[in-house]
Amino acid sequence: MPTVLAILPEGFEELEAIAPIDLLRRAGAEVTVAALGATIHVTGRNGLTMHADTTLNAVGENVFDLLFLPGGPGVALMRTDPRVRAVVLRHHKADRWLAAICAAPAVLDDAGLLTGRRYTAHFSVANELTAILADQRVVSDGRLLTSRGAGTAIDFGLLLVSKLSSPDKAAEIARSICA
Repeated sequence: MPTVLAILPEGFEELEAIAPIDLLRRAGAEVTVAALGATIHVTGRNGLTMHADTTLNAVGENVFDLLFLPGGPGVALMRTDPRVRAVVLRHHKADRWLAAICAAPAVLDDAGLLTGRRYTAHFSVANELTAILADQRVVSDGRLLTSRGAGTAIDFGLLLVSKLSSPDKAAEIARSICA
């Protein structure tokens, strides 16, 4: 069973977090949702409060098959938190999947991981990430998986399932949700 770590900061974009997490769990992945803050209750940008499984501190040095970073205003908190950079670099060094949606690819860029890579992101970070493939909903480049925003969350979640499980499993889940 593949393992996934999803980091949720205050102000995360709900659709971008919940849709991929849901699809990954439908595929049988063991998804650990870790709150960036000190408690397991994290409020998204639209006021929905999510009950995380644990906190990032409690995750410790564990490495997962996939690291997932949702977007939203909370990306600013991830970008300034040295623990997030350490987790990103640890997963990169271990050759694990890195997945980021919306503005979250900026976290990967801050860690020096986007240079020379194909990726997409939300237009709000286009001035920082000049090589964005703005016409692409989702982009896969090696173990780097990126997506544009809330409107691409289902496509992105299905891409994650395809990479962690199989294209057939992603197609099965897409049929079951009428995607």
